[in-house]
Amino acid sequence: MKKQVLITGGAGFIASHLCEVLLSDGNRVVCVDNLSRGSKNNISKMLTNERFKFIDGDVCSEIVVRKLEGEKFDQIYHMASPASVDYVVEHPVEAADVNSIGTKKMLELARRLDAKMLFASSSEAYGDPHEHPQKESYWGNVNPVGIRSGYDEGKRFGEALCMAYHREYKVDTKIVRIFNTYGPHSGPQDSRIIPRFITQALKGEPITIHGDGLQTRSFCYVSDLVGGIVKMMESEEVGPINLGNSEELSVIDVAYIIIEKTKSKSKIKFTERLEDDPFKRKPDVGLAREKLNWGPTVSFDQGLDATIEYFKTIV
Repeated sequence: MKKQVLITGGAGFIASHLCEVLLSDGNRVVCVDNLSRGSKNNISKMLTNERFKFIDGDVCSEIVVRKLEGEKFDQIYHMASPASVDYVVEHPVEAADVNSIGTKKMLELARRLDAKMLFASSSEAYGDPHEHPQKESYWGNVNPVGIRSGYDEGKRFGEALCMAYHREYKVDTKIVRIFNTYGPHSGPQDSRIIPRFITQALKGEPITIHGDGLQTRSFCYVSDLVGGIVKMMESEEVGPINLGNSEELSVIDVAYIIIEKTKSKSKIKFTERLEDDPFKRKPDVGLAREKLNWGPTVSFDQGLDATIEYFKTIV
């Protein structure tokens, strides 16, 4: 049965791919985005589809919420949120608001419409973890007053709010914790590791590494991630459930791989390590495999090639 779906932050990197997948499955999709980080280019091909509707606005706004109240949604994917570290450090209020106020407004909408609601949380909920790899049972190590706390604690509070609505009002909520994701529809302005390194390499600029580059990350290709998000929505699970790739790479190794793949003459430039920067990041995805029958299928080599080809068209 085809569904009426709301996707907040739908013009963003990950959510625009989600829009495409759900639209291609025959659903009607309403995309809300204030374009602070998203781009209309990411959804341009969908704008002419009669089953796709774009609303330019902020999910924290009552005006936008009133526009949505006239719709009948079966599912709400709350994907809206800035993500890259530089941006959330510079705009901590925006990060905190969309994950708290915006989440509450979407939960209220889900409650009124009896809709399922999925909250896109983050591996940042684990902070700089003392447990490795990170399981969903780990409570994390987050600095509640640090420079990243608007985002980190915003995601943690968003999770708490989802569980509060689930327990008190029986709203069908779902929580996924998204680990580092890469692929097309991210852009040169994105300060996350892979888009930043690719942009710098293609321009022949120094590859800037915060700290010594020995910190690790685990990168999941966007199509794999979106597949997991959809499976979570269609499941009976509440979560939280980790979605990511368990292949762990050091930041400096990623830089050298990108330099080689782009045939760049860029040199490595080490800068001061960011405050509260996690030293290790690797998901335990055993729960996703067990409950969702999901796991990543795109290798880092394949995904990186596709991402570099996309960036060559926009850098």
